[in-house]
Amino acid sequence: MTTKDATEAELRTAVERELSRARTDLEHLVRIPGIAFPEFDHAEVDRSAEAVATLLRGCGLETDVVRAGGQPAVLGRCPAPPGAPTVLLYAHHDVQPPGDEALWDSDPFEPVERDGRLYGRGAADDKAGLMAHVVALRAFGDALPVGVVVFVEGEEEYGSASLSELLRQHHDKLRADVIVIADSANWDIGVPALTTSLRGIVNCVVEVRTLDAEVHSGLFGGAVPDALTALVRLLATLHDDAGDVVVDGLVVGPESTVDFPADRVRAESGMVDGVRFTGTGSMADRLWTRPSLSVLGIDAPSVLQAGNALVPLARAKISVRLAPGDDPGKAFAALRDHLEAYRPWGAALSVTFDGGGAPCVIDTTGPHYETIRSALRTAWDGVSPEEIGLGGSIPAVSAFQAEFPDATIVVTGVEDPYTQAHGPNESLHLGEFGRVCLAEALVLGGLARPTG
Repeated sequence: MTTKDATEAELRTAVERELSRARTDLEHLVRIPGIAFPEFDHAEVDRSAEAVATLLRGCGLETDVVRAGGQPAVLGRCPAPPGAPTVLLYAHHDVQPPGDEALWDSDPFEPVERDGRLYGRGAADDKAGLMAHVVALRAFGDALPVGVVVFVEGEEEYGSASLSELLRQHHDKLRADVIVIADSANWDIGVPALTTSLRGIVNCVVEVRTLDAEVHSGLFGGAVPDALTALVRLLATLHDDAGDVVVDGLVVGPESTVDFPADRVRAESGMVDGVRFTGTGSMADRLWTRPSLSVLGIDAPSVLQAGNALVPLARAKISVRLAPGDDPGKAFAALRDHLEAYRPWGAALSVTFDGGGAPCVIDTTGPHYETIRSALRTAWDGVSPEEIGLGGSIPAVSAFQAEFPDATIVVTGVEDPYTQAHGPNESLHLGEFGRVCLAEALVLGGLARPTG
């Protein structure tokens, strides 16, 4: 761009010009397995942060790699022209572990295009979110019409443990009028969305012990309980027969007004034929505004290694998604109290907190949001954005709300119903990615203009 007041046509041309280079840069990022989980090589997270810093410096931003006891984040800044607002653009550069690589149709860290989608771990969540920021900045070149702060976190997928401290330490550098968090999803291919609520999360590890060591199942079975059976019985108390969570003290949020078709949920989740849905209430309520509880893993002897012996110790990792309005500390206490009350046969029990994040509601009113909606409608050729809840958690949203209560927060993203984020064959719809990039450029241009 050569002028501050870029036209829509100029921005379209500039964004289209940048998409090929952005694709190359995105593929380079996907090849870096920056996983913040403890058992992975954190040198790759460092390498990922340096690659992000190089991209931001190439956009003309004053850039630093920062950390607060956790994994590295990247902070880039360009001051606002006189009288213009400042916009903070958030994404994260770390990714989920690939899981069982045999379930992928191609190497998770070697990007491959198939049928207009780019496959690879992080191709969508959230390296495409980062690249949308980069494309918008490149589209304006050295004529950015607003001040810009880019903050790219390095441990979002592992719970954002150091995020609040990073925001506190760099409060003045991060202060902005509008905060755009590009880590959510659109309603469908061809239909943009604004996220208005997110569930929170509490993870914990439940350990049950009934014996000092393994003993013969024939000699003692029938009188002496084994830990694995005790654990299974304990976990079964967490839901009723319909599949609703029955932990007293968990909050149930307000009813949703969005129609989320059941057949769409079945198709998008890949439910096996004959499996019934769990829970009661509307589908949107079950996915967005009510608590859910899942068993993520169990430590116990494998089938191949199991002998005829009573298992003395068994553990499970539990994840609770919290409805908007709940509190992670209170929710963990409620879950711990429930497990203590229902532990079978007096089994020894420990419940260990393993991370959490607060739920949140995002206010989508005010003049800045009119600019946002207009940009999305333009980028999607007249299709207005849906306002949706999200069953997942983005710790950054509540952290930014707490640190910058006066800022307008916008939660959007690059994912679509077929992205399969966190699962095998994660992918990015390249056509939708182009629309996201255009929308963000239009947002930056639109926010530079005075509102009514």
